Amino acid sequence: MTADPVKRKGLLATLIRIVVCLLLLTWIFQSIFWDEGKRFWEQQENGVSWNELSRNERLEISWEHGPRELWRNIRQVKPGAFAISLVVMGVTIFLSVIRWRMVLSVHGLRLSFGRAMEISIVAHFFNSFLLGATGGDLIKAYYAARETHHKKVEAVGTVFVDRIIGLFALLLFACVTMTLNVPLLRSDPVYQKLALFVMAMAAGGFVATFFAFRGGMSLGVFKLRELIRKLPKGDMIERLRDSFLVFGKHRQLLLTTLMLSLLIHFVAVVHVQTVGWGMGSHTTFVQMLTIVPIISCFIVLPISPSGLGVRENLFVYMLVAPQIGDTPSQALALSLLCYAGSLFWSLVGGVVYATFRERHHLEEITHGDEG
Repeated sequence: MTADPVKRKGLLATLIRIVVCLLLLTWIFQSIFWDEGKRFWEQQENGVSWNELSRNERLEISWEHGPRELWRNIRQVKPGAFAISLVVMGVTIFLSVIRWRMVLSVHGLRLSFGRAMEISIVAHFFNSFLLGATGGDLIKAYYAARETHHKKVEAVGTVFVDRIIGLFALLLFACVTMTLNVPLLRSDPVYQKLALFVMAMAAGGFVATFFAFRGGMSLGVFKLRELIRKLPKGDMIERLRDSFLVFGKHRQLLLTTLMLSLLIHFVAVVHVQTVGWGMGSHTTFVQMLTIVPIISCFIVLPISPSGLGVRENLFVYMLVAPQIGDTPSQALALSLLCYAGSLFWSLVGGVVYATFRERHHLEEITHGDEG
């Protein structure tokens, strides 16, 4: 009897986020198309000013000429540059698989690279329409649990540990690269607010990471262990928590995976910059080193499916700054092309998912140092 209200509540929350996504996309498309329509009308010298037209007339002109301008910018990208960007995007997935296999090894779990890639690319497929940029982790956790008989909780825990390391590295990367563009960040009040929000996220991420790997509140200060045990499936939650603590004893591995994660985020910037170069964006690589991580920090928040709408608005706002000088249509085209690169690999993941076979393939080995 209690399942139906819970399901309805979850469905309502999902619908709300989808609506938010659509509203954000409608807002950014309408704003850009409106500007393009106004620019087109003023170039015609019709003797009637833009403001003298009715709102319906302006909307008609905007949605007639705005999409054409956007499509013109998308078509400007050089095929070679876009093809390279697809390969670069694939490299980030490849490196992520290497990191996850390293995390699995801490619990004495071995997964072949091919199988780990299968699961990761399927998770990437689901990530395209689940909330935020991490929704596919739930699918990845599900398949990780299916791969083992005796260490299901630990296998699921590795997915969350892998994500924690990746997010912490993203926040660290963003904070470091922001120092390269202090004048740019100071040039606009909204830029400053975005930077402050990312730094606040980084501070929270540091605390959360410390608690995850060192025990934190569960040391008895807040008597959380007793509360956890009273929850439904409390024993599994406590076991999951304990699986995190094991990583605190593997500092070398944490450092290695952190450095690998920083490399992944650097390659992600290369992916965006490659598309930018291919379509003639004025954004320099040093500027991208700051802009892309900031946008990525907001995309991971569960605001809209795959960060749609959030990504586009931030790309447009940040790239049309006077210090960069891209047009709104150009910035939107860049965002959509980068998302198209992600969708390409999602389609690959969809094909893999269509032929996916669930099988227990994760070998469980014994480590003498396993805690």
